[in-house]
Formats: sequence, structure tokens, C-alpha cells
Amino acid sequence: MIEIKNVTKKYGEKKALDNVSFKVEDGDIFAFIGHNGAGKTTLIKSIVGIHDFDEGDILIDGMSIKDNPVECKKLMAFVPDNPETYEHMKAIDYINFICDMYETPTEIREENIKKYAKLFEMEDKLNDTIDSYSHGMKQKIVLISALSHNPEILIMDEPFVGLDPKAVYDIKEVLNEMTKEGKIVFYSTHILDVAEKLCSRVAIIKSGKLVKSGSMKEIKGDKSLEKVFMELEK
Repeated sequence: MIEIKNVTKKYGEKKALDNVSFKVEDGDIFAFIGHNGAGKTTLIKSIVGIHDFDEGDILIDGMSIKDNPVECKKLMAFVPDNPETYEHMKAIDYINFICDMYETPTEIREENIKKYAKLFEMEDKLNDTIDSYSHGMKQKIVLISALSHNPEILIMDEPFVGLDPKAVYDIKEVLNEMTKEGKIVFYSTHILDVAEKLCSRVAIIKSGKLVKSGSMKEIKGDKSLEKVFMELEK
């Protein structure tokens, strides 16, 4: 479980997050949506321990990210909106570097690297340096790196940007498989029709404040998620 408890984050006098609270349960595919600058990335980076925050707490399986950062991070993988890697490295070396950080056993990593490289059609490109890749290929390598160490919680910021239609379909299948195993997927997105079809729960943030949170059915009722979002943005 991820529990966001009264989290406030300030930049000077501006509150990027204003007393935000909600829970993400095991087995959820959870969509986090809001306009540009609403606070989505700030909260995501707080969850994964990149940003500190001024008030409140974030619990990962009951552990505070502030008090137990290493233990919390061991449970998570993070896919940022921009695929930031060590571009001078070969892709296979970068993936193994990430697996080394998580102390992933050789047998597990080899099986997963083979599985996800085949899925994302990157098998014959793993020995190329990352700086030779397109944006979408870099995104695939970040996804393979994140999935290869078998995270219990997958955190993603706009994960579908730059991916081709087949890769989008494939990653949606992977996310469904993960949650069937009781794992958590939490991601921000502007692609609301995909979120509506894929996600079991959703939270909507506006100007740093949480305005809606609950099951997808509860939030949208007999409307589309896009319609609900646009009404809240007025």
C-alpha cells in the first residue's frame, strides 16, 4: 500500500502540494491526473524519495519514505516522463547496472531482460549505446530496466509519451499482469481515455489540492473521465 498523509510541499510561499491525502491499495492501477503544473510530478518525486516535502508523510507498506528511504525504494521502480539514462553506456550494461543496484539475482534478471527486450522489440539493440536511440527506444530501455528487478510498486510519470502503438498496448498488458499479482501501478497521465479503460482508481489534483479520489466508477459515474476532468477545471 501507498499512503499519502497530509503532504504539503512548498516552493517559497507557493504550495505545490497542499495537504494531499489518499491511499493506493495493493492490486490497484491508479491514475493520477491534473493540468500542467498541478503538482503531479512533485508528488510522484516525493513518493519515490527524490523530493523532500514540508509536512505530512508518505508510507510505503507502512514505512515512512523519510525515515526508511532505502527500504522503501527497494520496493519501487520509477519511470520518469523523460528517459534519463547514462547515454554513453550500452543498453544491456545500463539495465544490469539498475539490476545490480536492486541486488537482483542473475537468474531472475536474465529471464526478465530476455522477456521484456523481446516484448518491446529491443533484443537486437541491447548492445548499442543508448545515445544512438530515438526517444521512444530510450523509453523502452527505462521500462525494461524498471521491470527487470521485479518491483512490487511501479511508479510512472507520463509513461506512454514517445512510445509507438504496439509498445503502448504491450505495456498496458504488463500493467494488468502486475496488478493481478497484487502489485501496485501508480502513474500520471494526460491520456484520459486510456486511464478510464485501464485504471481501477483515480485521483485528480488541481493547483496542488486534491479535488477527487476514488474508484474509477465512483469518480466518473455515467460520464466520461474526460468530461469529469473538464468540469473540474472550470
